[in-house]
Amino acid sequence: MKYKSLNRKRGRLQAPFFLPDATRALVKGLTKEEVLKTGTKAMVVNTLHLYLQPGLKVIKKAGGLHKFMDWPGYLLSDSGGFQVFSLIYNNSKMGKIYDNKVVFKSPIDGSRHELTPEKSIQIQFDLGTDMMVALDDCPPYDISNVAMKKSVERTIAWARRSKDEYLRQVKKRKMKETERPIFFGVVQGGKDMKLRKHCLDALLEIGFDGYGFGARPVDEDGNFLDKILRETAQMIPDKYYKFALGIGTPEDIVRCHRMGWEMFDCVIPTREGRHGRLFLNGRSIAKPKVININNAKFTTSFLPINSQSDFEVLRNSSFSYLHHLFKIKEPLGQRLASLNNLEYYQKLMKKLKS
Repeated sequence: MKYKSLNRKRGRLQAPFFLPDATRALVKGLTKEEVLKTGTKAMVVNTLHLYLQPGLKVIKKAGGLHKFMDWPGYLLSDSGGFQVFSLIYNNSKMGKIYDNKVVFKSPIDGSRHELTPEKSIQIQFDLGTDMMVALDDCPPYDISNVAMKKSVERTIAWARRSKDEYLRQVKKRKMKETERPIFFGVVQGGKDMKLRKHCLDALLEIGFDGYGFGARPVDEDGNFLDKILRETAQMIPDKYYKFALGIGTPEDIVRCHRMGWEMFDCVIPTREGRHGRLFLNGRSIAKPKVININNAKFTTSFLPINSQSDFEVLRNSSFSYLHHLFKIKEPLGQRLASLNNLEYYQKLMKKLKS
């Protein structure tokens, strides 16, 4: 298989690749040097959270997000839509969705804010990220068919407005073709493939560099949407980047890669690490060995955490020691587990390329 490759001022980035979540301009618990050493070349940041805190004024004064967080690699910013819509769909008191904008309350201090497709793109340009996502409407799967159809039409309309604002910003900032951010549209439509095709056809007409799978990869009962993910990937022409947003577990990444998806992001490696769950090499690439270091059986397990790790601390520290760190609630334990997991994920991506 011939993989796509992005080669700009931040270096070569070859698909498939995994973007750890640096939600608030950091991968929790890890230093820049550690993240880079895992093989990570790109991360995803959260537009909404950074807009609310520390705020654009601070980030712009720092010289952009790369300088603010001292990150030399690629950054992808989401649109903020998933967070806003999750907030509102879960609690109607937190805001309201209109056809032209979203009004919401900040989860930090309750202050009132508005988000439009244009504002989302403006924020992302002010952040200075290398890859951006158009604002979309991301509803849960259990809404009515009528509501889902309306959501798709809103996503299409907002994608058009996002693209118009994107072109205005590129022109305003006098960006060359090699300098403009890679731009993604998001395919919505729930579990209705006709709606997803309708959405994708409209997005293709608008024109983006890549297309993402909108909404969660599992239904309201937790079932993996295998058929929908596969058919959506097949519908997207191969010349475009195919972004499986929010996916996922190592198993889901492997199966989605086989479907044709080539970009992945998720909080799982570091979030699970902070709770003591470690991903280790298993019998196959599609099935890692997952352990919970809090389990009492690791009290006297003096095997190294990972004898094949590129990190000396993971080669020389034992499961017993890591178990001890978690028992005494020492933050170093969470850091080591997160580091192990992120390294596992990036080595998994290398295996998928081979």
